[in-house]
Order: sequence, then structure tokens, then C-alpha cells
Amino acid sequence: QVQLVETGGGSVQAGGSLTLSCEASTSKFAYSAYCMAWFRQIIGKEREPVAAIGRYGSTKYGNSVKDRFTISRDNAKNSLYLQMNNLVPEDTAVYYCAADFRCVEDSWDYTYWGQGTQVTVSE
Repeated sequence: QVQLVETGGGSVQAGGSLTLSCEASTSKFAYSAYCMAWFRQIIGKEREPVAAIGRYGSTKYGNSVKDRFTISRDNAKNSLYLQMNNLVPEDTAVYYCAADFRCVEDSWDYTYWGQGTQVTVSE
């Protein structure tokens, strides 16, 4: 069982930056074995994948955030990060941290979810 808590959301003007953090409540050994990801949900739309990072640091990104967002992890701190640059109003959403032990290749199917943190980007 993993509990995930996201922090770092807030309001920012277009062109600005934010860094989201996600802390996992599990042993450091166990955390390093999880694949981690960020998703977001815009009001009225389905939740969409943003970025993912594997056990050994491999990353993948959704097309809408590629080259603007960077996912990273610090296994010593049981933490996941999402550096978001050059934000646009279309990035406004609730951002969720997710974890999965199975680490299925080419899958966005995750087992554990945080409560989400709101990001609002204004013109």
C-alpha cells in the first residue's frame, strides 16, 4: 500500500513556471521499485497522462507537455517531481501523482493515486 501526497500547486501567469512534488509513504526500498507518473484532469474532461518515470529513470511524456515539463524522482526522499515551464492556460487542471509496482511497458495503468493539487494558469 502506498499513500501519495501532492504539493506545489497554485496560480501562475502564462509563461511562468511551477514545480509539483509528490511524497510517497512507503519504505525507501519499496519506493524505488515503483513506477511513478503525473496525470491531470481538466474540468469536464477525462484524466490524461502527463509524464511517467520508471524504476531506473526512463521517462515518457504526453504530447501536449513534451519539451515544457520535466519529471524526476528522488528515491532517497521518496519523492516525485514535475517541473513545469512555459505554462499556458490550457495547462489549468488538477494534477495527480500515481504509482504502480507492475511497471507495465507502454501502459498508463496505475494502481495508487494521490488526492490531486490544483494548477491554474491565467492569461
